[in-house]
Amino acid sequence: MFRSLSVALAVTLLPALSPTHPATPPPSVPADATGVVEDLVLPVEDIIGEVESMDGTESETTQGRQVTVAVTSDVLFALDKWQLAAKARDRLAEVARKVRTEGAGGVVKIEGHTDDQGTDAYNRRLSLRRAQSVERAMRGLLTDAGVTLQAHGYGESRPKLPNVVDGKPVEANRAKNRRVEIIFTAEQ
Repeated sequence: MFRSLSVALAVTLLPALSPTHPATPPPSVPADATGVVEDLVLPVEDIIGEVESMDGTESETTQGRQVTVAVTSDVLFALDKWQLAAKARDRLAEVARKVRTEGAGGVVKIEGHTDDQGTDAYNRRLSLRRAQSVERAMRGLLTDAGVTLQAHGYGESRPKLPNVVDGKPVEANRAKNRRVEIIFTAEQ
């Protein structure tokens, strides 16, 4: 309709500024008017950037010194399985290298997650078994790193993205929710 914002503003504002259309005066406030002034206090949430691989199978977020590397389960496991796939070992070796070179030691958490398909009990059990499989592999890759590994399974309780949007399942979101996260503290 308009080629630029300035043309749109000129067309909108010119009638209000012309002498034939005087500007509307501001409303008057009675002299005896009183009111309460309240401070607005709103929560401020951290903005957390996420770096994702080109194929979408791995992402990394950093919050303070905490680094979270998420690898989708589709890369690590076959459907409904918890034994690591052959290609998973190479991916976990890369993550272990990152933990060894950038990590400060201490506890490394390995958290398994699923999508919303299946029962809660089944998903918790599957996510724990997957986290434990990754823990075993990482233990062999991090023997000299001075870390303690802890595996937890959360099932579908902590989705990264909504599994269902507008009442319809979103397979791309479900794929990102099926993941194992390796969480470690980076050196300063």
